Amino acid sequence: MNRRNFINLSLLTSAASLLPFNSFSFLNTAEISTEELLGKGSPNLYGSGYQLRKEAHKAFLKMQKAAQADGIAIQIVSSYRSFEHQKNIWNDKFKRFTYQGLSSVEAIHKIIEYSTIPGTSRHHWGTDIDIIDANPKAPASLLQPKNYYNQGVYTPLREWMDENARKFDFHLVYTKNENRKGFKHEPWHFSYAPLSIPYLEKYRKLDLKKVFQEETDICGSQNFSEVFIQNYVTENVLDINPSLLS
Repeated sequence: MNRRNFINLSLLTSAASLLPFNSFSFLNTAEISTEELLGKGSPNLYGSGYQLRKEAHKAFLKMQKAAQADGIAIQIVSSYRSFEHQKNIWNDKFKRFTYQGLSSVEAIHKIIEYSTIPGTSRHHWGTDIDIIDANPKAPASLLQPKNYYNQGVYTPLREWMDENARKFDFHLVYTKNENRKGFKHEPWHFSYAPLSIPYLEKYRKLDLKKVFQEETDICGSQNFSEVFIQNYVTENVLDINPSLLS
């Protein structure tokens, strides 16, 4: 980074650090509808080749510009996903795994290593992103932990995000913590905290059992027992980076 870019970025992040975190909150939970939480709403989204809520989009562009000055070309490969989009991902994986011989229960547990049950994805909120570095040649499979560690093609991106993401209020969601349960470590998945924290706060008040009962076309949903749902919420929804919990 040249001296001018460094000074500009330092001034930006220093000013942000003087403000209390709550001053960055753009909405209160009363403004969030159940439909939005489940990916069934019609939010106003921004971006070219990706979709984010306005405030998250603005913050991302600032972060992307700062990274570019350091030779990192942050590219979003997944952002907002509707309920229907997530359902298609889920059902495709369920059918593939059961075709390969897994039982319904085994397929469900295989899927939730990395993928969420429709209606429970943070990507429904327009606050979360999956990212790569557009500069190096892309590997055959993008979102693999090996690409972000041990000289993998996206190791410089991960290192830059480790150092700088929080300056723009983006936080890693599924951290590399051996004691963390739920979804496996995703070094590519970041969340814009000023919006996603109030979304999660309201999301925790939903009756997910009722939500799933009303969705009869989610493959394997008959196996979503009350105990399974409780464990899923505790481990997959809530066992995340503590900085993203209210």
